[in-house]
Amino acid sequence: MADYDVIILGGGPGGYLAAERLGHRKLKVLLVEQESLGGTCLNVGCIPTKSLLNSAKLYAHAQHSEQFGVTATGVAYDWTQVQAWKADVVGKLVAGVGASEKRAGVEVAHAHGSLVAPGVVEVAGERKTADHVIIATGSVPVLPPIPGAADNPLVVDSTGLLAVESVPQRLVVIGGGVIGVEFASLFAAFGAQVEVIEMLPEILPFMDDDLAARTRKALTGVTFRLGCRVTGIANSEDGSATVVYTDAKGAEQRAEADLVLMAVGRRPLVQGWGAEEAGLEVGPRGVVVDDTMRTNLPNVWAVGDVTGRSLLAHAAYRMGEIAAAHIIDPVAARRNGQRLRTDTIPWAVYSMPEAAGVGLTEAQAKERGHDVITATVPLAVSGRFVAENGVRGPGAVKLIADRGTRAVLGVHMLGSYAPETIWGAATALETELTIDDLRQVVFPHPTVSEGIREAAWAITD
Repeated sequence: MADYDVIILGGGPGGYLAAERLGHRKLKVLLVEQESLGGTCLNVGCIPTKSLLNSAKLYAHAQHSEQFGVTATGVAYDWTQVQAWKADVVGKLVAGVGASEKRAGVEVAHAHGSLVAPGVVEVAGERKTADHVIIATGSVPVLPPIPGAADNPLVVDSTGLLAVESVPQRLVVIGGGVIGVEFASLFAAFGAQVEVIEMLPEILPFMDDDLAARTRKALTGVTFRLGCRVTGIANSEDGSATVVYTDAKGAEQRAEADLVLMAVGRRPLVQGWGAEEAGLEVGPRGVVVDDTMRTNLPNVWAVGDVTGRSLLAHAAYRMGEIAAAHIIDPVAARRNGQRLRTDTIPWAVYSMPEAAGVGLTEAQAKERGHDVITATVPLAVSGRFVAENGVRGPGAVKLIADRGTRAVLGVHMLGSYAPETIWGAATALETELTIDDLRQVVFPHPTVSEGIREAAWAITD
């Protein structure tokens, strides 16, 4: 008889949520996490970043509130207190995850774990057995081989930037994805001079090009260098760094910085825990899984970033739920359609302004052979948006659909509350609603979500 029903390697969103679901169904579960529960997202990712961004937004709003009839004087920020707030938020939520695991009857081992074989895991040098094993080891930042970047104290990843003792006067961000854009917006709001160097022709490559361009133009205090490739980083005697890059025309350019953020992405963590030794299939994207999160090994599952299917915390939650469902009752899981559908996973950017989206971009839809119809409406159609941002506030919704079937293929949003609203569009895609179905949905008024309805009605029949 096995020691456990399920052993889970990794206590991030996918791992800890799977553990809770399984524990609540009275399965004997061991959750192995070498560091703090919550993984990258809770400890050095989503949550601490949003805590700092909240402080930055309060600071920015206080500085620019006159048009709303509110005048604030002596507005200042205390970086030490900003960091203290972040630490308090993270600490409370990590403790909350631990309490949830305890309530679910999950045993937690704070140790290094390795997969030895299907059903066999080594934890702190001791072998444990289980009927099922879930791999949830997450991801790590990518450090490209840029000359002068490795072991450079002036070059940090997102974890390092979260812990800085003061706001740098000049920040150069290498990478215009979610991490780069959020940090650029955050530190620009606190007064830093920020440059973002992006290799692609536009930021946020998963966002529809039209709205990505609008987002970039709305990010105040940030200078973007698009179509540029960083070739080297050199430190000066005065304690600053020079980032050397070639621009879109091939000319060499330089950007001076007090700190450089390397934000070119993350990669699945597939080394150091026995994947190769156990015979687990690992592809270019990560651990290979099917849509039910099964690997090539019997009763070994993988969820979250390590699969490379979607490096988002909420995607990891969903993957953890799918794996747990198939372990608990595979027949019911198949009957209920418990499988991963990557095209319906929403994304969000918590910059100033915010952005969010789900589904295909217009370009992707055309590449897949759809006869595409689109509509883009300004969020000025929303009474609440105008009341809080004015008619000229940056905000828009773009809806992408198939002309023949009228199926909704994608929704992309720029503007306040977009991340809180996008779940409705995700539901539309998940349930395969058509434009006509969406038009019949009653949206509360006045809300920013009404922009989605207006986009559906703006589609030319």
